[in-house]
Amino acid sequence: MRKDVIKSLIAIKQSEIPFDVIERDVKLPINRKKIITVPGVRRCGKSTLMEIAINNLIREGVPSKNILWLGFDDERLKNMSFEELDNVITSYMEMFPDIPIKDVHMFFDEIQLIKDWEYFVLRVYKSYCKNIYVCGSNATMLSTELNSALRGYPLEYETYPLSFNEYCRFKGIVTDSYLEQDRARLKVTFEAYNQASAFPEIALTSFKSEQLKLLHGYFDTMILKDLSEHYKISNTGVVRYFVKRIMANLTKPTSINAIYKDIKSQGLKVSKDDLYLWADYICNIFMFIRISKYDRSLIKEQKSLDKYYCIDNGMRGAVLMPQSNDNGKNLENTVFMQLNRMRLPTDKITYYQGNCECDFVLQREDSVIQLIQVTWDMVDESTREREVKGLLEAATVTGCEDLIIITKDTEDIFVRDGREIRVIPEFLWIKYGNSGSTLSFERTVAEK
Repeated sequence: MRKDVIKSLIAIKQSEIPFDVIERDVKLPINRKKIITVPGVRRCGKSTLMEIAINNLIREGVPSKNILWLGFDDERLKNMSFEELDNVITSYMEMFPDIPIKDVHMFFDEIQLIKDWEYFVLRVYKSYCKNIYVCGSNATMLSTELNSALRGYPLEYETYPLSFNEYCRFKGIVTDSYLEQDRARLKVTFEAYNQASAFPEIALTSFKSEQLKLLHGYFDTMILKDLSEHYKISNTGVVRYFVKRIMANLTKPTSINAIYKDIKSQGLKVSKDDLYLWADYICNIFMFIRISKYDRSLIKEQKSLDKYYCIDNGMRGAVLMPQSNDNGKNLENTVFMQLNRMRLPTDKITYYQGNCECDFVLQREDSVIQLIQVTWDMVDESTREREVKGLLEAATVTGCEDLIIITKDTEDIFVRDGREIRVIPEFLWIKYGNSGSTLSFERTVAEK
């Protein structure tokens, strides 16, 4: 019976090839003879990346019958055991007995739902087929969390909601034009992107009410399925409140101990150790990404309060409802998400805090290569002085001379205390940043 289900699912997916999808900036490699893993938050487009890879394979002459796709989130495969995974291969071979299994391209969606799936994938890779793609919605897909049996084998392509460039593509907005009207449209589109959701399905949904329903559904699924069910947490009400507290403190150093005292004062029962575990879990499921305080001492850095950034501004807005100071928080969150997309494996993002603060310290190996402040605008002189002083203090401590302030729409270059500071509009910073360099684009903008 299980084999019939597997065969049906394989055949249905093959019948949909080529897939009608919108291209993403990140492309999965094809014919690399490696296990390709695609981790990322729920609903961010991981499956679509694999469908784009299949379209590229078809364009290169691979027949659709050589594609084996199986989604393990189908309810008919619920409670499937590790031992039953062999049925996937035997079912395909019964469907296509004349196709050598080594010529098959295998795509396994949400395979992390099967316990010990890594052993199956590794055995297939070593013995039968070198073209394997797997994706999933929790941190067990990350190289740092993979079962030791598989560690070292995969190439990892972590996936995020839409970048600004991708959001414009989904909305049909031109991003490579220098015409004044197109630049103005780009600016307006960025302001919408800064507060909207970048989940692909939401970007393609026209009605605000439907967007909010979908976003609340995403949030509830992450709370109930990815957190409570996966990590066996029974107190979902407290979990939900904890997550909202982290969301509300976006972009600020967050004290888990302070949240614990708040929860305890309300008469709710939870241990402090549980909250620290939950802080790990919300990052494991990609709902948040956290950064630590910059310090030359690794021990002091690890003891510092972390800052949390949300995977999606729109989801946070739907859950908390918009606040008066959200534009600046959203802008900083947007900048962080773009920095995180662009960073190299040797890059590290931290924040600086001394007498003054600097939002982002970008390190590459042992060197600090860039300092970034983010503010909605600098119309108020005190705001301008705060941002500049934070940059200059961080520059003195780190020795970095590459100083940037990112705002909604201000463009400027000035010198303070012998250091050049570039002020760049966010929509231009993101546009040039999409070229893939974390360093070269800002000088290009400044020279315009």
